[in-house]
Amino acid sequence: MVDSALYVGGHRDRSVSIDTATPPDQRDHFVWIGLLEPSEELLRQVQARFGLHDLAVEDAHRAHQRPKLEVYGQSLFVVLRTAELKAGKVECGETHVFIGHGYVITVRHGASSSYAEVRKRCETIPRMLGKGIDFVLYSIIDFVVDNYFPIVETLEQEVEETAADVMTAAFSPEKIARIYEIRRELQVLRRSVQPLIDMTGRLARVEVPLIDEDLKPYFRDVQDHTTRLSERIENLRELLASALEANLLIVSIRQNEVMKKLAGWAAILAVPTAIAGIYGMNFEHMPELRWTYGYPAVIATILVVCAWLYMRFKRSGWL
Repeated sequence: MVDSALYVGGHRDRSVSIDTATPPDQRDHFVWIGLLEPSEELLRQVQARFGLHDLAVEDAHRAHQRPKLEVYGQSLFVVLRTAELKAGKVECGETHVFIGHGYVITVRHGASSSYAEVRKRCETIPRMLGKGIDFVLYSIIDFVVDNYFPIVETLEQEVEETAADVMTAAFSPEKIARIYEIRRELQVLRRSVQPLIDMTGRLARVEVPLIDEDLKPYFRDVQDHTTRLSERIENLRELLASALEANLLIVSIRQNEVMKKLAGWAAILAVPTAIAGIYGMNFEHMPELRWTYGYPAVIATILVVCAWLYMRFKRSGWL
């Protein structure tokens, strides 16, 4: 367990333990429990005290879930995909949020920033925290979405640098490997962010238990942020694909140029090779072999033909 506290009227009243925590009956009271990769035994203990649904608890224990919003009677179960940038690599995790009358329970798995910052920020605005558990849910989703932006900005800078290098030189194998790695990371981010658009839209516009009308504009704001984030990710994927395609095209053109030059020189060298091959047969009845000017004539022919071919190839851009 990371933190567990009882809140009364938007203010932190006291810390509570799992053994004594129960959903308060009073309207302005709720318990906020934070768990980090809990054991199945601990989850079952929390389930028993708060009446969590079996399927939701099973999902929270196993993790590896897609982002979703599930309604179980008068309680909500929300799955969020989180991400962190570590050593230049995107690492993903999950957060599972249980919302019910008088309680908020978060379960974190894998790469995820601590929600201590969210809790602290909520505690500084008791007027909003006093609205209840739906404000806590909004704050958590908003925090998760905001944490995506620095990651996308870092990848954006790397993708733009890659796009700028397209015209300078062919990508090295290491560069191409990194491009495909970035594409994979963007795909992971896309799969994590895209479902949040529908989720926040549902929280903002559809009648969902425990979500007050006053909080719906806040969820619409998060949906706007998520939509912009999704568009930026999609633009990066397209830019990266275009950069890779353009570089492959440039490499292909340069290879064609090299092949043209090789073909041109091969044609020029074929002339002396052919002539030397003919007169190298040394048949007895070859008049040119005894001609006084035979040798200079052959050399002159080779030079003239080679020079003519060189000029033609040079004029046509093959050399």
